[in-house]
This record gives sequence, C-alpha cells and structure tokens, in this order.
Amino acid sequence: MRRSPLAALVLTVLLLVAPGAAQAAVPDRAAPADPAAVLSQVRTAGTSWGHDPASGRMTLTVDDTVAPAELTALRAVADRAGALLRREPGTLRPLIAAGQGIYGGGARCSLGANVRSGSTYYVVTAGHCTNAASTWYADSAQTTVLGTRTASSYPTNDYGLIRYTGRIAHPSAVYTYPGLLTIYGAGNAYIGQAVCRSGVTTGVRCGTVTGLNQTVNYATGVIYGLIRTNICAEPGDSGGPLYVASTGTILGILSGGSGNCTAGGTTFYQPISEVLAAYGLTLP
Repeated sequence: MRRSPLAALVLTVLLLVAPGAAQAAVPDRAAPADPAAVLSQVRTAGTSWGHDPASGRMTLTVDDTVAPAELTALRAVADRAGALLRREPGTLRPLIAAGQGIYGGGARCSLGANVRSGSTYYVVTAGHCTNAASTWYADSAQTTVLGTRTASSYPTNDYGLIRYTGRIAHPSAVYTYPGLLTIYGAGNAYIGQAVCRSGVTTGVRCGTVTGLNQTVNYATGVIYGLIRTNICAEPGDSGGPLYVASTGTILGILSGGSGNCTAGGTTFYQPISEVLAAYGLTLP
C-alpha cells in the first residue's frame, strides 16, 4: 500500500517534535558491565582473576578453600561480568615454609635475583618473605648472615629487598640444581612463552606463560599485575626466579600458587621489571 505524501509529512512531524515518545517505544537496555570492574570487587580468599588467552574471556578462578555459599555468590559475580568460573585443585597461597633456602624469622624462601644500586648489592625476593624478618641468613642454622631487609611491599605487590652485609658471593645467575645459568638481563613475559623457575624446595620446573596482569586474592591480601604460568611450586619456592633458560633473561619472582609438583599446579609471579623500576635497580 502506498503512503500518501500527507501521511508521510505527519509522521515526519511527529518524529521531530516528539522524540521522547518515539524513544519510549524502544525498551531500555543496560550497558554491559565492564568485566574487570566487576571482578576487581572480589576479595574472597582463594580466588584469582584475569584474562584467559585460551578462551579469550576474563576468568575467575577458585581454589578448594572456597565454601559452597561463597562459590554460589562468586558464580553470580562471574555471570554479571560475563566471565568464566573455573575451579583449580589445592589452596592458593604464598609459598613460604620452614627449611632450607634463605632464612629469616623461621621462614624459608628462595632468592629471586641479585641486583644493585651503584655499588650496593641486594637480594630481590618475595615481599611476603621479607615481611617475616629483618635479618636474613644463608643457612638453616642461621649462622651465616646474608643481609638486612631494606624494603618490603606486600600486599598489593609482592616483592622485597635484602641488602647484602655478609661476605657471600652474589653472581648474576640462577642456580639450576646443579649448576649456574648466567642472567644477562630482565625482560617482559608474553603469552605462550617457554619459561622455567628455580626454587629451593622443588628445584627447576618448566612450562609456559598462560596469563598476564592477573589479580590474586590470598588470605593475607590482594596482589595485582601478576604473571600466571602452568608451572608447579611448593612452599619454600617463594621468591625464586621465573626466567628464559635459552637467553638468560629473568622475567619475575614467584609470589604463590595452587596445587603441587605431584599433581601439578598454577603459579603467579611478580614482574621483575616493576621491582627494578620501583627501587632504581639494575642487574649486576
């Protein structure tokens, strides 16, 4: 049926003079939620979140300590964010324990990197480690002084510095159980990168980078901007280096993770470039 010019003119006038009436006929649609903004409100211990390159979506991960009621609430949050909800076995925690490695306040951790500012040399390790003590030792009997804590940032970040005060050699190298791998520089991780880590509890383990800019909710605080890998670790490995063996490049230091080296696990690392920039440090 052809519309008359008059009818067309009337319709045009109505649209011009009453736009509100025309718009009212279209249902309001809420703007989609920003996934990162929604997930950043999660503070439940035992959770982590970030972009998952495998699925192309934001992912909210929960460990075995998350109770059923909390899981229900988190599922609703994930739905609101349009994110995947994933459960990983084990307990998400900073990896610190009593035993061998570098020692302080009854804690055992792993040395992450030797760095310097001018002629002053430091150990970089995890901040949840350096929070445990002011004086650190190179042996379990705590008879050989390594140095004194000069900085510690945990939570929010997870790194700290120990200034060398003892007469201990400190090469720019990773101990590879056995042997030494010279570290030539620092780098930035990328998805799919082949990497290894070294720690006093489980030695050298290798895998790939599976995520960047990850947020982790430990029971002791929230840490932001971490590297995620599919490499396992266990208590005492905290603070140890994440590195590229083929190039001698250090990428980060171990913050924590879930699982273990029997069943497998997930680990998170503080980017080393952030630590160097925060304190004006360089590798030897």
